[in-house]
Amino acid sequence: MNPRRQKRLVAVVAFVLLLGGAIGAMLYALQQNIDLFYTPSQLIEGMGDDKVKPEIGQRLRIGGMVVKGSVRRASDSLKVSFDLVDTGPIVTVEYEGILPDLFREGQGIVAQGVLVDATTILASEVLAKHDEEYMPPEVAEAVKGIKHVAPKNYQPETKKPEAGQQP
Repeated sequence: MNPRRQKRLVAVVAFVLLLGGAIGAMLYALQQNIDLFYTPSQLIEGMGDDKVKPEIGQRLRIGGMVVKGSVRRASDSLKVSFDLVDTGPIVTVEYEGILPDLFREGQGIVAQGVLVDATTILASEVLAKHDEEYMPPEVAEAVKGIKHVAPKNYQPETKKPEAGQQP
């Protein structure tokens, strides 16, 4: 091989290696930003034909209806937890922060966060639907045709009266 062809070969191989490295780094960075959407049923029972469940610590988004009577607020902080349901099992979402103005019990929301255990999400963001007509497409598909009903075997916690309040 003459020296000129050898230089070209080295340049082409170096370009291919750099391009491969750049694509690999980009895919690795994008992998950390992928948040798969689940419904409470998909989270508990698994998604797809293989019933693949998310792993503990995985970032995800979950959407469903907030169960009436399930919103629990801490008295000394902005911590709030509530239950989400679609057609079956219940998933608990824990969040610390100010909830959107449109957040209400019995309405559809999408929470983004990390799976803490099989039925608990530690949310970093809670999104409520925009108005009465709008619902995120994933949630609309998931809750299509259901009305808000209390799930089977669900009993909301009874609120304890705080000091100075009438029960």
